Amino acid sequence: MRYGMIAGNGRFPMLALETARSQGHSVVVVAIEREASPDLQPLAESFHWVNIGQLGKLIDVFRREGVTEVMMTGQVKHVSLFSGLTPDWRLLKLLGSLPERNTAALIGGVQRVMHEEGIELVDSTSLLKPLLATEGVLTKRKPTKTEDNDIQYGRKLASLLATADIGQSVAISEKACVAAEAMEGTDAMLRRAATLVNGRPLCLVKASRGRAHLLFDVPVAGLTTVETMLETRTTALAVDAGRTLLLDKDEMLRRANEANLTIVAYPAYE
Repeated sequence: MRYGMIAGNGRFPMLALETARSQGHSVVVVAIEREASPDLQPLAESFHWVNIGQLGKLIDVFRREGVTEVMMTGQVKHVSLFSGLTPDWRLLKLLGSLPERNTAALIGGVQRVMHEEGIELVDSTSLLKPLLATEGVLTKRKPTKTEDNDIQYGRKLASLLATADIGQSVAISEKACVAAEAMEGTDAMLRRAATLVNGRPLCLVKASRGRAHLLFDVPVAGLTTVETMLETRTTALAVDAGRTLLLDKDEMLRRANEANLTIVAYPAYE
């Protein structure tokens, strides 16, 4: 199989690319400047840099390479959609047609334009199904009663936040929402929350959007998440089962167990 990949930041693109190669697939990578790692280049059959605003160039690359199935991997900082965006004519035309400039609307618009060019977005986790969180307690330690209360409260809020396309995570302490994620990302949100609770422990709850597909903006947690949890006295992490990627999963859980954290995956909140 020959895939196209739009690569953002983080470990997700590298893991997907390594897995594709191990399964005998070839991958044409279009890497977002100032987001993707240059370490991807040696593993790609073909590698191209594009600015975040160059929708036309991105489509031209995939058409020239004969790619018809593309997955989006990694993140693009939300602030880049404002401060780093210099749109070409294709993207400018798309932006003018959008009723809103949130992530779902923008990427949904890109998906529509690519479809018109014969290029389909496919499930971004298709090569990494083993790394999706499975339902249940994933660490040795179960949540305490206090943590469970915070988690259940946080799951309702995080689901609303994700569905509204604001963010994916909330920080909860004593059944109060201390901070909600917006453009700054989960780690920065946790650090902000830690400054507000005077040393009290936090619970981190991440939610996926209320949609059937995993084409883009899939919730991700990994070793960096665990290290930020330790830094901010966050003792519990709750995610959606089957809809959250746990990058470097084995090492992540080993580190969480070593630090006596708890990580739990629940069915996506309805």
